[in-house]
Amino acid sequence: MTGTASPASLLDRPAVADLVIRLRRSAEYVVIPAFALLASAGLFSLFLLAIGKSPAQFLELVWRGGFGTPFSWRNTLTRTAPLILTALCVAIPARLGLTIIGGEGALVLGGFAAAVVALPMIGWAPSPLVMATMVLAAMLAGGLWIGAVGALRHGRGVNETIASLLMVYIAVAILNFFVEGALRDPSDPNKPSTTAIGRENMIGAIPGLDVHWGLAAAVGLAIVLHVLMNNTTFGFAARIAGGNLRAAKAQGLPVGGLIVAACAIAGACAGLAGYFEVAAIHGKANASLAAGYGFTGILVAFLARHSPLAIVPVAIFLGGLAAAGGLVQRRMGLPDATVLVLQGLIFVVLLVSETFYGRFRIFNPEGPKT
Repeated sequence: MTGTASPASLLDRPAVADLVIRLRRSAEYVVIPAFALLASAGLFSLFLLAIGKSPAQFLELVWRGGFGTPFSWRNTLTRTAPLILTALCVAIPARLGLTIIGGEGALVLGGFAAAVVALPMIGWAPSPLVMATMVLAAMLAGGLWIGAVGALRHGRGVNETIASLLMVYIAVAILNFFVEGALRDPSDPNKPSTTAIGRENMIGAIPGLDVHWGLAAAVGLAIVLHVLMNNTTFGFAARIAGGNLRAAKAQGLPVGGLIVAACAIAGACAGLAGYFEVAAIHGKANASLAAGYGFTGILVAFLARHSPLAIVPVAIFLGGLAAAGGLVQRRMGLPDATVLVLQGLIFVVLLVSETFYGRFRIFNPEGPKT
């Protein structure tokens, strides 16, 4: 009959309408961060014009320095690995409503612990055993460091943001105390460092990429944590606690255990980043571990809306910005910190953009009425 829909199409209509509604709601979490990036680029362009520099040249140099050549890609991906891991240090506790910004401290202590446990094993232990011990020490150090922040938050009500930030400075002080004192390598008078762990105990590169295996480990860990936080009872309980702590307690959820566990997992991720910095880049522990990856990871996590999977492409983007800093400095006569100015603008605009969520009807259509 003309104008009469088949039963199958009638059954499909609600499902299609529901899918469209979900897609429109999800688009909000892409469009608003994208708008924040564009607004940041516009503000930064005004800054460049004010100091007599060309925004077009800056953009071209960023592309060339971060993504334009195979060498640029290697630099970018090398920086991506620690950014992914330190961003996970922010994203996992954020599911419980916690704002942890101390990933830099966990990275520093993780790298330091990895180097320290390797030193007495050099010369007699096989390399796989040394590397496995370094990984465990790094993750344990980072996990205990940020886990302590969670314990303070739950047990004493200490603000986790302030506590984790202050503990960064304590971690750096611990590193400097030992590498400038009892554990300093006397054969290196120029830069205080621990003794080198040896080339045989360093990790190699991914075949075909010439980027160390930390990148693969970081991406793999992001996938594992995505599954943990979205497809397990632990993740479900964390989301409930993050939505309303009082309601979670009323339902009998172990809120304290969830907070400490999430913080410990987060710290272990940052500690693992410290291991890769020692075992793949520096070969020893020194002040170079405090390279700012933990702080840039905060921006990565916020841009990715604390999604472990979204963290990966965002980390690549910001890793490219960092990789291009040297080229921008040489060609435009700008300080290397210029990229940090751009990152700061992005972070500020991103925080402002948080007020736009839920305000646009196009992203929040009403469901079909029954």
